[in-house]
Amino acid sequence: MPNRMIVAKELAEIFKLLAHPDRIRLVEELRNGERDVNSLASALDIPASRVSQHLALLKANRLVEERRDGRHHFYHLTQPEIASWIVEGIDFLECRMAGASKLQIKSARRLWTKAS
Repeated sequence: MPNRMIVAKELAEIFKLLAHPDRIRLVEELRNGERDVNSLASALDIPASRVSQHLALLKANRLVEERRDGRHHFYHLTQPEIASWIVEGIDFLECRMAGASKLQIKSARRLWTKAS
């Protein structure tokens, strides 16, 4: 039983970390490899400073790693398969979500799986 408790606690920490829409979108954007802050900010249409804050949190929790090339910082997922959790979560979401149309869910699934 203690092992289950340890694993449950670790999973809860990961879920808490991913419990922000911007971080979910960051993980999804990083699913195919490394990106820099500016390209992520552009793709997500959020300020680069906010992207940097989220990446710092993901890095501190070892979900992303950073590679520096001069003044440029590139980030990648330490375990890219975590992005598949998000895509698989769409199926679960589809059964629960009353606020989004089936078309919106299909559109998100298509965008999030097109380059995988």
